Amino acid sequence: MAVLTLTKENFDAEVMAASEPVLVDFWATWCGPCRMMGPVVDAVAEETAGVKVGKVNVDEQPELARQYGVQSIPTLIVFKNGQPAAQSTGAVPKAKVLALLGK
Repeated sequence: MAVLTLTKENFDAEVMAASEPVLVDFWATWCGPCRMMGPVVDAVAEETAGVKVGKVNVDEQPELARQYGVQSIPTLIVFKNGQPAAQSTGAVPKAKVLALLGK
């Protein structure tokens, strides 16, 4: 599945109302560790069934970052049933991302 670009306009529909777990990557273009995580997040989106994956650019969507207490990036948050269920901050290996998802 392709990675979704999440905004305050589509966040509720794509994340909060999702029936499957949703991995949300809070990132920015100027962030080196975020650029390192990009291919990892993309691979998880392509290879993991039953999971939705989206990215929030914190420079373009500061309200969403603030709402979920994102103070450092990259921050990954897994939402299940509309609630944050797991979180990781900083660049992490793919195995850690899959572990957050319970895979």
